[in-house]
Amino acid sequence: MHEEKIKIGYHTAGAALAMGAVAFGGCTQEKKTESKPNVVFILMDDSGYCDWGCYGQTKTETPSIDALAANGIRFTDFYAGAPQSSPSRCGLLTGLHNGHTQIRANDEQYWRGDVFSLKAMMEHPELEGQAPLANSTITLGTMMQKAGYTTGMIGKWGLGGPTSGSTPNKMGFDFYYGYLCQRSAQCYYPQYLYRNGEREFLGNPFMELGEKLPEDLDEYDIVNYEPYKGTVYSPDAMYTEVENFISENKDHPFFLMWTTTIPHSAMQAPDEYVGHYVEKFGDEEPVARANGYFPCRYPRATYAAMISYLDMQIGKMVQHLKDEGVYDNTIIIVTSDNGPAQSKCNSSAWFDNSHPFHSEDGYTKRTLQEGGIRMPFILTWGDRIKPSVSHQIAWFPDMMATFCDMAGIEQPYTTDGVSLWPTITGKPRKQETHDFLYWEFPAFKKARGYLAVRMGEYKGLVKNVADGGNKMELYRINEDPLEEHDLSEEYPEIVGRMWEIIRAEHTSHPNPIMNTEINWPAE
Repeated sequence: MHEEKIKIGYHTAGAALAMGAVAFGGCTQEKKTESKPNVVFILMDDSGYCDWGCYGQTKTETPSIDALAANGIRFTDFYAGAPQSSPSRCGLLTGLHNGHTQIRANDEQYWRGDVFSLKAMMEHPELEGQAPLANSTITLGTMMQKAGYTTGMIGKWGLGGPTSGSTPNKMGFDFYYGYLCQRSAQCYYPQYLYRNGEREFLGNPFMELGEKLPEDLDEYDIVNYEPYKGTVYSPDAMYTEVENFISENKDHPFFLMWTTTIPHSAMQAPDEYVGHYVEKFGDEEPVARANGYFPCRYPRATYAAMISYLDMQIGKMVQHLKDEGVYDNTIIIVTSDNGPAQSKCNSSAWFDNSHPFHSEDGYTKRTLQEGGIRMPFILTWGDRIKPSVSHQIAWFPDMMATFCDMAGIEQPYTTDGVSLWPTITGKPRKQETHDFLYWEFPAFKKARGYLAVRMGEYKGLVKNVADGGNKMELYRINEDPLEEHDLSEEYPEIVGRMWEIIRAEHTSHPNPIMNTEINWPAE
């Protein structure tokens, strides 16, 4: 690891590296002759590369997202920071890759107690949240505050609980509303959401994660699923705050991260949207007694309904920006944190929502296959950019460099990203490109550890790292998106170069949950 990049320390509360927790320096404001653009960064949760019509989806309808793509830039080779929620968000917020970040996997910190019980979390807030960022970590929010922006986050956090030092309001966001804990975010009718660190109760009935339809009830009768609904749907509560934030800050630059929980399980959506897809798809098998979430009569229809419901809200937000007179000076980004999940509630293979990559189990979320990390990514800026398709290889760590460039400030430290501002603006400055992208992902449940390198047209992939695996597979990725034709024997020099990259970019982590022990191949 580069010594100038970061200071390393051990944060005992969350067993996290203090990467990014450095003193702020060198960030001087530059005078700009035009108004700084506002930013609305929409981060979906577990949406696949092909979940939207503009990327080829034919079963789920996304007219609002498709309209943004038609009027903006649609990226084809854009990657998440990690194949799982917390580490991906950490890379997005800090501009660092998995070999350097504090958070490299979801650490639920089981040592605290019954962390998967919503009832226990209600009574003991210290059970909420995942492993936190180190105190004083510099984030995108921090940087935009320094640049004169009012910053907000509405949605899921997943980088520390309410009793930690790592909450959005302590990490650069002036306003926060949503779920601090991603386990509680698995219920779309929660008893409460957090407003700036305080619980705001919604009046929903209590539902415990993992409830199953009673054995004496008919799983095909839709009436028996009524108890798994509430009165306030969390995406509605959060969308109200999106509009309020825009209205309250329309007269000065704002930076809003709308980190929706859609379409992460559980499968819960408004009846009229589900009904539309039941009519379109026909009958299907229910998920009545699966582990982990809630019963759902029409899981496929509900998954599509959730995405279309968010799409409707995005369309409303675009109109609200226009009504407030700020649409043409607002950059809107829509992307996802990682690939689609595989569970009894989810039908990724049926939707083929990672196409042209594999959408089956073992190829999507929690893997470094393309389906786990290649993301849809669209960017629009009113009438200020020409519609285009970009094949620029890019990823979440680029956002720190890009937004600092946009705001006219220097980055706080050397990140693992490059600024995409030349691509966005079309200005004559040459677009910097990546020599490589690097990921590592420690063992997590069925995933036994991965390493991956994207270098130009080639991608190297190492599987089963936790079990000593060190055989690198090599793919010419755009010609072989399914990653089926291993070229490692034909191009040993490329494989060797990728191992050099891994050696240079990997750093060990003091938390064993987040550490990747590599069985280095003989040189």
